[in-house]
Amino acid sequence: MNLFVALAIVLGATGIAVAAMLIVRRTAPDGSYFADGDRAAGVFGVLATGFAVLLGLVVVLAFTSYDASRSGAEDEATIVGQQYEVAQLMAPPGGRRLAAELVCYARSVVYQEWPRMERGHQPAGLNPWGAELFRTLRGIAPQTASEQAAYAKWLDQRTDREAARADRTHGAEGVIPTPLWIVLFLSALIIFAYMLFFADSAERALVQAMMMGGVAVVITSTLLLLWFLDHPYHSSVGSLRPVAMQRTIGILDQEGAAIREKTTIPCDDRGNPRGA
Repeated sequence: MNLFVALAIVLGATGIAVAAMLIVRRTAPDGSYFADGDRAAGVFGVLATGFAVLLGLVVVLAFTSYDASRSGAEDEATIVGQQYEVAQLMAPPGGRRLAAELVCYARSVVYQEWPRMERGHQPAGLNPWGAELFRTLRGIAPQTASEQAAYAKWLDQRTDREAARADRTHGAEGVIPTPLWIVLFLSALIIFAYMLFFADSAERALVQAMMMGGVAVVITSTLLLLWFLDHPYHSSVGSLRPVAMQRTIGILDQEGAAIREKTTIPCDDRGNPRGA
């Protein structure tokens, strides 16, 4: 969500809440609609506390998913770089083929999988270049001790890379179920409605506006923060971007030039197979 859109939502919700409070205040009795203010405040405390506890637990859940997605993206990029180096220790031409396909894998993550995640779609199944890597690996028969060690290391790194990819893609569709969103919004509406009964014609309008506006800003901002954490892939401020994988692509290009790797990359700059 765009930062300006979020700000507009907060201001709009706050304006509506404040306007509602001032309208109700015109006909409200002195001292609010409650005959016993202490008892009403106690009930409001129960409502607000229950909402805050539920919201806090959900924020922790959403932030955990957000952090797992961020860590998964960084780990995946790091492992791709490591696998590229391990591939150089395997017997040609299989090793060079693996290195070239890793470049395509990295490009497909940045230019194909990431845009789909920003649209809220979790990448389905195995990355196509991940399948090509496995197919190429099956055709390699290590002979020397160093080649066998590199082959075994590659298998371990492949498992780690797929686990990191699963962490990255896990948060694409959000982890908070719809019923929980319904409960959160219903609780917020109940608190807003309950606040209206504190309207007091004897109180100054500015005080009443500040009272309702403060509650509206905090609740609306927190719900928007929760939505942001539950949808970490978008184009706004603070969203997860493929920075780590883009950095890895640059490193792979530099390493390829340094070792004078002449294997043809089997994909274009966006990770699409050549000739497709």
